[in-house]
Amino acid sequence: MNDKTPLHAGAAIALVAAVAVGFGAARLTQPGGSAETETRETAPAAPADHVEISDAGVKLSQIAVAPATSGELDAAIPASATVQATPDAEAVLTARAPGTVIRIFKRIGDPVRAGETLALVESREASSIAADRSVASARVTLASRQLERERKLLDQGVSPRADYETAQAALAVARADAMRASAAASSAHVARDGRSVMVTSPISGRVTMASASLGQFIAAETELFRVADPRRLQITAGVPAQDAARIRAGDRVELTVGEGQTIQARVRSFTGVVDPRSRAATVVVEAEDTSALAPGQLVQGRIFASGGAIRGGVMVPQDAVQTTGARTVVFVRTPKGFKSVTVQVGSRSGEMVSIVSGIKAGTPIATANAFLLKAELEKETAE
Repeated sequence: MNDKTPLHAGAAIALVAAVAVGFGAARLTQPGGSAETETRETAPAAPADHVEISDAGVKLSQIAVAPATSGELDAAIPASATVQATPDAEAVLTARAPGTVIRIFKRIGDPVRAGETLALVESREASSIAADRSVASARVTLASRQLERERKLLDQGVSPRADYETAQAALAVARADAMRASAAASSAHVARDGRSVMVTSPISGRVTMASASLGQFIAAETELFRVADPRRLQITAGVPAQDAARIRAGDRVELTVGEGQTIQARVRSFTGVVDPRSRAATVVVEAEDTSALAPGQLVQGRIFASGGAIRGGVMVPQDAVQTTGARTVVFVRTPKGFKSVTVQVGSRSGEMVSIVSGIKAGTPIATANAFLLKAELEKETAE
């Protein structure tokens, strides 16, 4: 008999050796007939969405069959991330007035306390600010004494009340000028010597950059040091625009650093805005343990977006889903082989794929080596 060939042992072995060729064809004879007397007839063609294969052929082809499962599928989003210091854990230190660097107290790598001075810059502006502060303070003293004299004269009836009130106003003006001069001196970090400004750190940490040199003349607001606290870190990850809407604050994140070391983290916040150049949205992540992280480090992350989780759906291995032409299919086990069934694919996570429609949980499908069935189906369609 010249049948359209169901897969048998010889054909399956040929498939494993050369997948691109397909299943192949073989000839079968009617049992009990001789070569001289055998009759040949053509068997009906199998439907275009069916692939006939015996149980032995399935075994020898190593086509695994398993039921589609139901459950929860986390929509994990892969992302490359960069470790950075938090905005309040890194400081840029500058001189508040132009001048010459006359003292340097810290070098790169040194620990620093909040409010500690790292360098002194001698400045004419510092001298001017210090002088204004001294003058304003002296005016307050003079105005206070004048007010006290006017009060005594008013009590004796010698001086009119208008003079007393004028002295009160003069003291208020003097105090306002003194506050302004004091604030200017404090903002410029004028030192006690009255001729230099201090370069101080607003945070505790370590010096990560030091560009100041003794005798160097610098302009105002020139960057001289950077200080960072390595214990206060955040991770910023860029995710594709289509995935950003599925991420929620508090979503679980797995960070991979070093040689496969995994750190658990959570999504702190996300911008919700796509960068026009990178076409990615920024997600801010906070790690539970930062001992293995350092500012500037690159890590790989997986964000388990709760906005895209599939609960109570149908899940199949990724290898079970095949594409034939414009169709996305899985191969459902039948008594004579497999039938291609069109499905709609949802989210993907790792090696699993969620199926929105097409099959139900518990349906036996081809998982491993399902591409062999796809190749045979396409070959039959072409013939």
